[in-house]
Amino acid sequence: MDWQSELTHLGMVALAGALGAIVGLEREVSDKPAGLKTHILVAAGSALLVVLGRGMLETYQDDEGLVQSDPIRMIQAIVIGISFLGAGTIIHQANNTVEGLTTAASIFVTTGVGIATATGHLILAAGSALFAALVLALVAWGERRMQQRMAKPPQNAANTEWAARRRSLR
Repeated sequence: MDWQSELTHLGMVALAGALGAIVGLEREVSDKPAGLKTHILVAAGSALLVVLGRGMLETYQDDEGLVQSDPIRMIQAIVIGISFLGAGTIIHQANNTVEGLTTAASIFVTTGVGIATATGHLILAAGSALFAALVLALVAWGERRMQQRMAKPPQNAANTEWAARRRSLR
């Protein structure tokens, strides 16, 4: 066993978890069902599986360097597994509204962050985590601003159109 290699791999898993925390922190602050811990574990777990898969590919190469399996299947398996986790966050309400889609999407992106970290694409992983966190935070901020503007009465509070719009928001 090569200790330096193992520690490097452990560092990749830890870095993936830290990058997943960037996305998870926004979900935690927004009080969503999958928050900080979930995103850290998804990113770290994805990185771990890729690191293990890469090691297995190296182990199972023949003398000519040919691999007896397809490395893309590793990523495919991770995505399928994470899809079930994401599906568990989506809730269909009785009033025909759906909640949890954004959280499921953030879990999916966090999976990509973990895979990118484990495959050595550190700038891509860090940039993707920051991008996802910014999208989540900025769009949520914009949505709140729009809701506040729609709830404010115009100069003439007797405006019946405004009253009807406000009633429809309730």
